[in-house]
Amino acid sequence: MLAVLRELERKYPQEIVIIGVHSAKFLAEKAASNLRPAVRRLRVDHPVVNDKDFQVWRSYRVQAWPTLVFIDPIGRVIDTSQGEVPLPALDRTMAGLIREYDQQGLLHREPLSWQREREEAKTGLLYFPGKVAVSGSSGRLFIADTGHHRLLIAGMDGSIQGIVGDGHPGLRDGGLQDCRFDAPEGMALYGERLFVADTENHAIRRVDLEKATVETIAGTGEQAMAPLKGGPARQTALSSPWDLAIHQGTLYIAMAGTHQIWSLDLISERVSVFAGTGNEGIRDGSREAAWFAQPSGLGLDGDQLYVADSETSAIRRITLGPGDGVGTILGLGLFEFGDVDGIGGMVRLQHPLGLTVAEGVLYVADSYNHKIKRISPSVKEAKTYAGSGGPGLRDGVGAAAAFHEPGGLSYAAGRLYVADTNNHAIRVIDMATKEVRTLDLT
Repeated sequence: MLAVLRELERKYPQEIVIIGVHSAKFLAEKAASNLRPAVRRLRVDHPVVNDKDFQVWRSYRVQAWPTLVFIDPIGRVIDTSQGEVPLPALDRTMAGLIREYDQQGLLHREPLSWQREREEAKTGLLYFPGKVAVSGSSGRLFIADTGHHRLLIAGMDGSIQGIVGDGHPGLRDGGLQDCRFDAPEGMALYGERLFVADTENHAIRRVDLEKATVETIAGTGEQAMAPLKGGPARQTALSSPWDLAIHQGTLYIAMAGTHQIWSLDLISERVSVFAGTGNEGIRDGSREAAWFAQPSGLGLDGDQLYVADSETSAIRRITLGPGDGVGTILGLGLFEFGDVDGIGGMVRLQHPLGLTVAEGVLYVADSYNHKIKRISPSVKEAKTYAGSGGPGLRDGVGAAAAFHEPGGLSYAAGRLYVADTNNHAIRVIDMATKEVRTLDLT
């Protein structure tokens, strides 16, 4: 939806005014200190109201995220629309309204002015990194430098070995230096090929590290507006792919925008729905009948595919192969969240975005709790592994350390590598000592 609004702002800079209203679902989203980084990360240029107590929501009788409310030049509500709206339809609506009010002499093109907070300077090497993928066998660390629309390739010691992407948002294939991404997130390495979830391009990209090329292998560049059945990969629209995992020649995709898990057969080059009806929520059972809610993180352990199901603050499990059902390890529903360690139904997470598997144990980026949680799938137990629970940037051991909305993590050689998104940093946890340090990228 934000991409659509950006295009409208560009096309009608003097005719329309867009005001965002942030009615927070999660506790962490109510704090202005967490909202401001999100506004910067998402490149929102219009004003945003922090409706933390749902006053605006109730006044306009809103019932769903997102909702558009259309207000005419004299302050009357003339229409509302729930859900995602494709750009062509919204553009036609706006053009008609502009024409109508212009003819009535009600349209005033004098620019409005408001005080803007100065955006943080993008002076650091990283800007809102979303995900990481580490290869212990090759000693390489791949970083989705999401806010800079590029990837960094580093040694496990932090030494930069290469940059993929020219740093400008766009969808362009080619060499490593002149290709373009738009807010890339999850990655999966297969030999010398790095697969990338190019989230805001609604595409899957393949980086050939030997040939030094980048190619789009799935998605059209346009967002799918409804759950689809799949088809030829390059001819099928996707919707906000957020993370990837690869298993026996199949690439699994956390399709956050349609609340599904998709698969891409790398031989036939076809994409299809692997699990989920497209309904938002928690429902276990067969892959065809299951419900997810903005799945944003994937992790593999043998034939078990684990899912960080963000909007339900849940951790799900899909069995690949025989008995291919969907189950819930932790999590209860769309509005059950918090920060509670324990076993089974007593556990509460808050909008987890990433996970990885190390020796049969799950480590989860519990993003809005600013923690890394350790989860035992067999007994459904969750414990805080690192992080104080408050936003900050502090090294230390276990709970003495501080993160700020960690979004992704990856394991290799006894260490967890964490994309500490709002700190614009990569953190490393030594699993022998639980010591957290900030990786010096040089």
